[in-house]
Amino acid sequence: MVVRAGREFLAIPGPTTMPDEVLRAMHRPPLDIYSDAMVQLTHGLLDDLRTVFATKGRTYIYIANGHGTWEATLTNVLSRGDRILVLESGRFAVGWGNAARLMGVDVQSLKGDWNRAIRPAEVEAALRQDVEHKIKAVLAVQIDTASGAYNDIEAIGKAIKAAGHPALFMVDAVASLGCMPFEMDAWGIDVAMSASQKGLMTPPGLGFVAANDRAREVHKSAGLRTPYFDWTERDGNEHYQKHSGTAPVHLMFAQRQALDMLFDEKLDNVFQRHRLLADAVRRAVTVWAEGGALSFNITAPKERANTVTTIKMANPAPLLAYCREKCGVILGVGIGDLQGKAFRIAHMGHVNAPMILGTLSVVEMGLQALGIPHGKGGVTAAINYLGENVKP
Repeated sequence: MVVRAGREFLAIPGPTTMPDEVLRAMHRPPLDIYSDAMVQLTHGLLDDLRTVFATKGRTYIYIANGHGTWEATLTNVLSRGDRILVLESGRFAVGWGNAARLMGVDVQSLKGDWNRAIRPAEVEAALRQDVEHKIKAVLAVQIDTASGAYNDIEAIGKAIKAAGHPALFMVDAVASLGCMPFEMDAWGIDVAMSASQKGLMTPPGLGFVAANDRAREVHKSAGLRTPYFDWTERDGNEHYQKHSGTAPVHLMFAQRQALDMLFDEKLDNVFQRHRLLADAVRRAVTVWAEGGALSFNITAPKERANTVTTIKMANPAPLLAYCREKCGVILGVGIGDLQGKAFRIAHMGHVNAPMILGTLSVVEMGLQALGIPHGKGGVTAAINYLGENVKP
């Protein structure tokens, strides 16, 4: 017996559920890539990405996923043998650092923990020890979707400044941009990157980079520059240079529609929606954890992300299978150090109360059906929280 007829629901942290309006935006013939309409589409997206990143710097669009966009940032500001400092809080900053290592960069890691966020004081201390300023860049992620950690990027930027260190500050905003505040210029970020398939509600395939004047000055002497990713080439006067060839027209149609939807909702409202829905998930997990079989991966409440919640569990496979096969809800699996030890509930992008409450209800249904010890009333706690905070 199953109750999964109807549309399958993705509750994984990317690719996220896409709005029907975004899907429809792609269902049209391509543009003449030499037309004024194509030029306007490109420049409109580049300008609006500055708004989303909150920067006066330059923005760039790549045909790439997040991993490809990591490479786009690294090639433009580093040379072989340069040293970088990677701030660990889960899997993804480490992955970014591994990409740099394969490109010939000397990678120094600030060892963290999968159960907590980055400690800004530790960043400052590490940079103060680098008296010769051999570290050329500091790499961090705002939200690590493996661990569920939220890193205070503003505080880390202040720590770098307090250390008096000239390293570039580079931030991965793949799992946060368009979901929560991101203030590139105000927080002292030199290079930021993101991708289309999470909070920006578009199919995978577009990568975005923003770079300030300081990064662009370093770029002039970077030795890892390659033709496709190169900022100088993409700053050229010819429109095709903005895409290093043929533009990803249909993905751009989709991203245009998605950004319009975010701006129509207004970014502050988007951020509030994500916070409320994340808090509802956390209320449910707090109750379920009373049974002893489940627990938050991130121990400090203020360090838990507003886009994904990682929940530790001895053997989540039966619960994942039940939710998928019986109910049509796809939960995120544990990855990296948490493979086979956790599951993840995403609450980012095109999500609303019915989608989150429905997902939580299916999880609680699975816990009951499988006899997994859990506190009763997790969904009720989520409903009560939203009822108290979403007023008429």
